[in-house]
Amino acid sequence: MSGQRAGASSHDAPKPHPTDASDQPRPGGRAEARRAQGRAQGRSQGAAQGRAQNRAAGRGRRKPGRPTSKKKIIAWTAASAVVLLAAGTGAVYMKLNGNIKSFDKAGIATDRPPEATADANGNKPVNVLLIGSDSRGAGNNSLGGGGDDGARSDTTILLHVYADHKHAVGISIPRDSLVEIPSCLVNGKWTKPQPETMFNAAFSMGNTDTGNPACTQNTVEKLTGMRVDHTLVVDFNGFASMTSAVGGVQVCVPNAVYEGDLNPNLGHKGKQIFTKGVQSVAGQQALDYVRVRHGIGDGSDIGRMQRQQAFLSALIKKVKGEGMNPTTLLPLADAATKSLTVDPGLGSAEKLLSFGLSMKNIDLKDIKFITVPWRFEGPRVAWVQPDADHLWAALKADRTLDGQDASGQHPDAPASGGPSPSTPPAAGSQPPSAAAPGDVNGAGARVMVYNGTTTKGLTTSAAAKLKDARFTVAGAANAATQDHDTTVIEYGPSQAKAAQTLAQLFPGATLQKSGTAALNLILGKDYAAANGGAAGASAAPGSAVPAPLPSSISDNARSADDDPCSNLTYN
Repeated sequence: MSGQRAGASSHDAPKPHPTDASDQPRPGGRAEARRAQGRAQGRSQGAAQGRAQNRAAGRGRRKPGRPTSKKKIIAWTAASAVVLLAAGTGAVYMKLNGNIKSFDKAGIATDRPPEATADANGNKPVNVLLIGSDSRGAGNNSLGGGGDDGARSDTTILLHVYADHKHAVGISIPRDSLVEIPSCLVNGKWTKPQPETMFNAAFSMGNTDTGNPACTQNTVEKLTGMRVDHTLVVDFNGFASMTSAVGGVQVCVPNAVYEGDLNPNLGHKGKQIFTKGVQSVAGQQALDYVRVRHGIGDGSDIGRMQRQQAFLSALIKKVKGEGMNPTTLLPLADAATKSLTVDPGLGSAEKLLSFGLSMKNIDLKDIKFITVPWRFEGPRVAWVQPDADHLWAALKADRTLDGQDASGQHPDAPASGGPSPSTPPAAGSQPPSAAAPGDVNGAGARVMVYNGTTTKGLTTSAAAKLKDARFTVAGAANAATQDHDTTVIEYGPSQAKAAQTLAQLFPGATLQKSGTAALNLILGKDYAAANGGAAGASAAPGSAVPAPLPSSISDNARSADDDPCSNLTYN
């Protein structure tokens, strides 16, 4: 049917009312127009009436609903704030990401030390190479006070963050160290190794204003046997901006310093730039403090490194004192990243801030700074061996400078009821006679066993004897050298009584007090002769725990909470 709705059946169509033909209005005419106008006015009045009633009813209904409306406003406002905050944070991250420059990973050697293994909690130690560039390019000339082309690394620190993330140590590498620089990528070609070369020449390879951080990283890995996880290069501008971003850093100057001390080519004393004593420095003045060498302390590069360590300690103390959080770190990151070059694996703001926040639980007393064991060799510096190698071995094993195991793999302290401190035995004293293991009670004291000879199997037999006497064997390894004629027992200040007990099992052993907290048994040729080279094999070189560090290293370490005026010059 033509009048039927689409999709409706015929019986659904509305049925017309029955009317007489005389009732039907005539089509057209003024009467019909008046009737149409009346119907339209009626509909308009009815609609207006209905809207008024609805508004009245609506006003009546909204009165009790006003609190809900406010909640909605608050909710939308909060949601908007979150969106704006997220957008703002995203903008900050984008800005920081735009600041960061990464060096080409093609220059990183393929023959590298292995990555560290994770502990039981999945944590790994992290090695970060910090390089201070003296480049005069990119606006640094006005800050550097010189016009030399290229860039050198006057400051290089290898920062080792332990797996427990509760300890860290920064090791300064003297720029004048005579070392071998391995093959490095320069202008698309790999160079030949360069023996007996100054360490900071690695950063200068290629003679560019941006330096060669990949070459310095390759050199450090080759020298230490430690894998560098990340490398950061900061130039003059970046350093000055960072110190200003934190509102200055408190330092101590051992004597008044003048312009001529900072620039010996000036030819005269010049104005005073630092007074003697404690003061706050920022910007250009902070840069002058870490760069000055002549006319202050002993005037050496080693002395300058110690002042740099004091400065970094003060900087860390300042940042941690204000709270290790994004609010504190973002302005610092913004200042740093404007002049920062990093390895490709650290080339984002998120990764940089994440690394910074990972150190928030390290106490100042557990952040240490030391210098590679060194000695003067003419006008240059040589590393003292085997002390330097012992240092790298200790760090690879995640041992702190005082001998603690920070790898998360083993407990550090002796078991409850273990030996307690007592008057230490005199150095070089010997026990009168050997005792049977069953007659000795080690009470759970932890002993590290080293084979100081070339005879295999000594650590196996010694460990069995120790266990029978109820000592805890912490591990076994070859000693740094295998030429020990006599057995040696090394003990820390808290291990004196345990050392005396241990000596009962090894007649003729020499007792030596050390600066570490560990108890070490180094087996000598006398023990080998008495035991006839027991069957078995000694620990492989580099395995287990390394030899304890010389006290010359641990005794000269600076903590981040040390007095700013202490230990500012090597002599």
